Amino acid sequence: MYRAILSAVALLGLGFMPISAQAKAPFALKSVSVELPSSDKSFPPGPGSEAINNNCLACHSADMVFNQPPMSKAGWTAEVAKMINVFKAPIAKQDVDPIVGYLVQLKPAK
Repeated sequence: MYRAILSAVALLGLGFMPISAQAKAPFALKSVSVELPSSDKSFPPGPGSEAINNNCLACHSADMVFNQPPMSKAGWTAEVAKMINVFKAPIAKQDVDPIVGYLVQLKPAK
């Protein structure tokens, strides 16, 4: 009986070795290069284009905005507010209305 208990304890003990004691295959970190898309495209001229070019192109391309669905003034206002409040875009308060006005003219709700 004593032998059976000792064998069981020995077998169970092997399965509960600390992680640091278990052999692990070594791993290596390697550097990778990622090429992000770039664009020199700016927003077409019009009322508010200076404000949108100066503020929005710092974080994303004009194409990103061109690919957004058309929205109402309230929708574009909410998007600009999200950029400021959630993503911390440094947009001056005096630029918000020109940006929203430009976006409403560019991509109006249908």
